[in-house]
Amino acid sequence: MAYSRLSDLRPFRLDTVAAIGGLAIALALLPLRLFASQVYLDTVPIVLGTACALYLVSLYQEDDARTLPTLPSGVTMALPSVVLVGLAALVALVVVQGTRTPVFFGAASVVGTLLVGQILFASDRDLHPGLLVLQIVLFAVVFRFTALYATPGFVGIDIWTHAELTRSILAEQSLSGIADDKHYAAPFYHLLVAASALLYDVPVKLAIYLSVGLVMPLSILLVYAATNLLAEARWATLATAFYAFASHVSMWGIHLIPTSLGLLFFLGMLYALIRVMRIEYTMRDFALLLVLSIAVVLTHQVSTFIMLVLLLAAFVAQLVFVVGPLGLTRVDASVFRAKKPVNLVGLVVFNFGLTIFAWSLTPYRQDSFLETVLSYFTQTLEESAGFLNIASGSTGEETDAAATTSTTLLDQVVPYVDTLGFLLLLGATFVGCLYVVHRRRAEQSVFTLLLASAFMLVFVLGFPMFGIHNFIPTRWFAFLYAPMAVLGAIGLRTFSEKLNPTIVVSVLLLFVLVYPGAMLLAPESNIDNPVFPGQHERLAYDESELAAAESIAELTGSPDGSEIRPDQRLYTDHPYQTVMSRTGAYPSTTTATVPDGGTAGHEYTVYRSAQSADDTGVYFVGENGEARIRQIDRAQLCRPDQATVYTNGEVTMCTPSPASN
Repeated sequence: MAYSRLSDLRPFRLDTVAAIGGLAIALALLPLRLFASQVYLDTVPIVLGTACALYLVSLYQEDDARTLPTLPSGVTMALPSVVLVGLAALVALVVVQGTRTPVFFGAASVVGTLLVGQILFASDRDLHPGLLVLQIVLFAVVFRFTALYATPGFVGIDIWTHAELTRSILAEQSLSGIADDKHYAAPFYHLLVAASALLYDVPVKLAIYLSVGLVMPLSILLVYAATNLLAEARWATLATAFYAFASHVSMWGIHLIPTSLGLLFFLGMLYALIRVMRIEYTMRDFALLLVLSIAVVLTHQVSTFIMLVLLLAAFVAQLVFVVGPLGLTRVDASVFRAKKPVNLVGLVVFNFGLTIFAWSLTPYRQDSFLETVLSYFTQTLEESAGFLNIASGSTGEETDAAATTSTTLLDQVVPYVDTLGFLLLLGATFVGCLYVVHRRRAEQSVFTLLLASAFMLVFVLGFPMFGIHNFIPTRWFAFLYAPMAVLGAIGLRTFSEKLNPTIVVSVLLLFVLVYPGAMLLAPESNIDNPVFPGQHERLAYDESELAAAESIAELTGSPDGSEIRPDQRLYTDHPYQTVMSRTGAYPSTTTATVPDGGTAGHEYTVYRSAQSADDTGVYFVGENGEARIRQIDRAQLCRPDQATVYTNGEVTMCTPSPASN
């Protein structure tokens, strides 16, 4: 392996300085793991340091012509047929087994590996991007709709609320049915589903699937279109695969709520932004940006905030190239076409103004949405914000206490399995960011992606480190994966061109063999039937559980929450309590408190057999007030001194016994 001298390679280029700075930051972050227990504190510094080190190695290797191994033509031609057979097998598995089992996810991981393998190791002559994109879209459709097919009700929590809101609109034939809800000022999702229900003459559930459900797998094409403006077809296809397999992206294709539709419009915004920055745009292109931004504002509040972060990143990128503080003026035409920065001031000001106006008129908890959100944020800063005040981890004595409860190896390994796919993509993203900050490769479009990823990572990983969770960081991942997928593909392209073939093949094989499976095994991809039920709750219900909720509603008359006394509150596990409350079956329902080895002291309770099953994760509150996944016996929730007023064999409702009174 030949290396050049530092003096010959101008080591103080901007990308070199950034890589060295990244290594320093990684080393500075490493000691934090000694003060707090959190999976990202343990892993992100290692990922950042490894990415920066490999990038520096690629800089100081001679750029000799090198050939990477490719698949034989016969194998490349046969693999699409194998993938299609694999997709058919996935459908057959769900039909036969009745749900998506660990066998399903294992088989899906193999199919995903075959897909990514085609993209990375097919020769230029045998590479057919259109065929690869078709396979990716079919995989996305099969993976998502098998979950919807196998679930009698809905998958998720919030979707029950949105289904009820849509039914209210249909009942009233106007938005007055949701006048007291925050979605009154952002009703696009509910109007779309209601219109679909009327147009197709189908129930609300099927209307959701035929409207939002159908377009979500197709939304990945926007990632391909955006990346194709920046890189060759192979890497655009890879970015599409990265995004299609991403765990949170899969979740919003299964848990179909306004966030899903907001994600669709966000991807459209991302494509439209890159398009106006890369081509000689017209007013029609800017009009598309305007329409998509308005659609986001009228769809979902969190999606709107994330869109504003994207627009802010684009505006900052514009300032960087207009003011030129880093000397980013020379663009390598062989990498990106030279083009003056696009002026986005008007678009940014319009969207910030529209958002403030809409949120000021949005009702939310006896006040406007804007005032309530600002109030909560101020309260968080005053009461609970603090360095390393991590909700998912702890410090000091709490860390030791938490360690004693994690008694099995699986409990310790699962958090790292859950985040492995994200960490792999994050490493590739770091490399892509280093590549695009080179002065001769810097351009407004890629800087927008870089800054958008950086800003979103602050909200996803940075603020939670200080105990600030007001921005709902789990909702950001699917949006964050879009710029990460593009930059990650650029990062792998950089390695394929610069690094020693042995190292390149090792890195590419890591993504081929590990990335699809890691993403599909992550809990967000299997919320309907978790692969690790002892660590994650199941957000889907069988027919007996749904029938019980309807029967309890008929039995109690579905009283309004204000009509229920505190001593009449209903207690069951989480997440089943969300179905009871969000469907209106029994609005005043919450999570039961069950002491270890003891019985619940509640008067009105609902027990279901899943609470005693090892393959279903349910939450109960313990004596210390913390909720955790556990199994209980029936007698711990429905005590012998209570009366059974309803049971269907799987679900039982217990109330105070007349004899005890």
